[in-house]
Amino acid sequence: MDEGPTFSLNNILSENHENIVEHPGVNGVPVGGWDEEEGASKPVEEGTCIECEDQPAEVLCETCADIFCEVCYASQHRKGSRKLHVVKPLRKPKPTAEPAAAQPAKDPDAMDADDDSDDEEWERVVAGPSTEVVFSAQPAVGSPVGEWFVERAKYIPLRLNLSERKYLRLLEAALSVSEYTDKIDTIGFGLSKAKRIVQQIRELCAIMSGLLLSADYKRGQELFTDRDFQANAEFYQDIFELGRRHKIMNPDKMRTTYGKLIYLLQDSQTPEVKDLLSFSCVRPIKTVNLLLEEHDALDLLRDDLITVATKEIYAEGRARRDIQKDIKSKERAIEDARDADAVRQCLYSIGDNHAFLRTNRDPCERMITYLKEYFHPTEARDPKASLAIRSGKNGARLSHDHAKQYAYVIQSLTLWREILHDMFHLWSLAESDLLSENVPYRLRDTGQGLNRVQAAPKTSRMMHQILNKAQRSVGQWIGSSVIHMGDHNVPNSLLFIDKYTQIYRILLPICNTLSQIEGLATKPAIRSYIDDEFGSPDNLRREILGDFFRHGFDGSGADNFFDAGSCIDGRLTSAWNWCSTLEKKRYFHVFLLTGFTGFDGEW
Repeated sequence: MDEGPTFSLNNILSENHENIVEHPGVNGVPVGGWDEEEGASKPVEEGTCIECEDQPAEVLCETCADIFCEVCYASQHRKGSRKLHVVKPLRKPKPTAEPAAAQPAKDPDAMDADDDSDDEEWERVVAGPSTEVVFSAQPAVGSPVGEWFVERAKYIPLRLNLSERKYLRLLEAALSVSEYTDKIDTIGFGLSKAKRIVQQIRELCAIMSGLLLSADYKRGQELFTDRDFQANAEFYQDIFELGRRHKIMNPDKMRTTYGKLIYLLQDSQTPEVKDLLSFSCVRPIKTVNLLLEEHDALDLLRDDLITVATKEIYAEGRARRDIQKDIKSKERAIEDARDADAVRQCLYSIGDNHAFLRTNRDPCERMITYLKEYFHPTEARDPKASLAIRSGKNGARLSHDHAKQYAYVIQSLTLWREILHDMFHLWSLAESDLLSENVPYRLRDTGQGLNRVQAAPKTSRMMHQILNKAQRSVGQWIGSSVIHMGDHNVPNSLLFIDKYTQIYRILLPICNTLSQIEGLATKPAIRSYIDDEFGSPDNLRREILGDFFRHGFDGSGADNFFDAGSCIDGRLTSAWNWCSTLEKKRYFHVFLLTGFTGFDGEW
C-alpha cells in the first residue's frame, strides 16, 4: 500500500509537501504517540461528562451545548466570559423502588457560583435543601445526627485492640530493617524488577515469621511449620492492613516505615508479581461501618446517645468536676450498647476521629479567628500592621496589598480546614489510587531524587470538589486553582497525603505559643522583656501573626522560579518555608519560653 512521500526535509521543501505522511504506520497500522492514551479516539459514552468522560453528566451548558459533571463545570466556567453562560440542571428519573428518603442528597457545594443569588438558585433547583456539614467534631445542636455519623463511619478506621498492637510492633520492627525501597526504586539492578519485588516481599514476610516465632513460639509453629507463604496469605494481609489502619488514625506514627509498606503493597498488586508471589498482600481497611454491618448494628449510629457516647473529653481549660461528669455520662451511654466489645471498639474509634479533628483541623479555625480579630481590612490600623507583600522583597514571590493578602490567607486556611475535615475519606481514596491495578507508576527523577510518579484520579477528583466548596464559601478566589497530582511537584497520592498531614505541625505550635503569651506576661521578668522588646503582649501576638500571615503565604519556598507561587500546594510550601526561618526571628525566644521544641516534634 502506497502511503505517500515520507516525512523528510527534501519532501517538505518539495511541491508535493501536502501529501506527506508525518507518522507512517507499520504494515499499514498507524503508530500512536508516546503520550496518547489507548482508546482516546473512542466516542464519549452517552450521558457522561464531556470533559472528564468518566462521570455522569449533571448540568447542561446551553451556551456551549455541552454536558458536564458538577466538578468539571465549576472548573471550566468559573472565570472570564464563561461565567455568563447559561446552565440548566439535567433532569434525572425519579426512583420508583425506593422512598425518597433513602436517596443520597447531592452535595450543593460541588459547584462554584458567582454570587449569593446564584448559590441560592443552585441549591434550590439542583441540590434541594442544604446538606452542608458544619465544621465541628459533632453535628450542629438540634440537627439530626444519624446520617452524619453513618456517612462518616464509612471512612473511620477501627482502633487497634491489644492483640493487634502486638502484631503492629512486629510489623514495624520488620519494616525498620527492610531495605525494600533501596533495592526496588533503583536503576540498573541485575534481576528483573518483578523478581526483585517478590524476593523482597518474601524476605519481609520471613522476617515477620521469625519475629512471631520468637515472640509466640506456639502460634509461630502453627502458622509456619510448612514455610508456605501462600497458605498464610490471610495472616500477612491482616498484618499489613492493621499497619495501614494505625497510620491513618495516627499520622504522626510510622513516619519512616509507612512509605515502605505502601510501596511494597503497590508493587504486590501488579499482575506479574501476583503470579510469582501466588497470593495478594492487600485487603480492605477495617472501618467502623464494616464492623457495625457485621453485627447488624448500623442503626446504633442513628441513636441520639451516639453524640454522648463518642464525645471527646479533654481537660484543657475545664474544671475537674465538669470533666468527671462528662466521663460518667459517656461511660453510661457506652454501657447501654449491645454487643459490648465490638460496639465499644466502634464508639471509641469515632471518638478518636473527633480527637483527630480537634488536633488537626481546629488550629485552622483558630488562625482564621486571629486573622479576623487583628487584621480585618475594614478596621483602622497602624500601617506597620499591614499584611501587604511585594514580589522580590524578603523572599516573597507574590505582590498583594493588605486586603488582597487578607483574602488570600483566609481562603488558604479555609481550604486546609476543609481538607482536614475529610482527611480520612481522602486517605481512603489515596490508598485506592496507590494500590490500583489499572494505574501504573513510572520511576522518574523529579529533581528530588527518584520518585514514583503515578496518576491519582480518585484523590484528584475529591480534591477538586473540596476546592470548589472552599471557593464557594469564601467568594472570589485569589491566585491559582491548580492542584498538583502525579507530576514532579507531587508525584503520587502518598506524597499528597503526607503534605497535608503536616498542617497541624505548622499551626499547632503557633497556636500554643499565642495562647501562652498572657500566662508568660504574669511573670515580672518576662513581662519586662516583652514590654521592652515588643511594647505589650498584644503587640507581640500581633507581630507573630502578622509575620506568619505575610511570609507564610508569600509564594516562596520552591527550588526554582516556576514552582510554588499561589497554586494549591504552593501555599503549604510557603508555610513550611516560613517555619524554616523561625529561629532567625526576633520573637523566637518567646516560642522557646512556651515550650516550643520544633515543628517536627524535635529541636
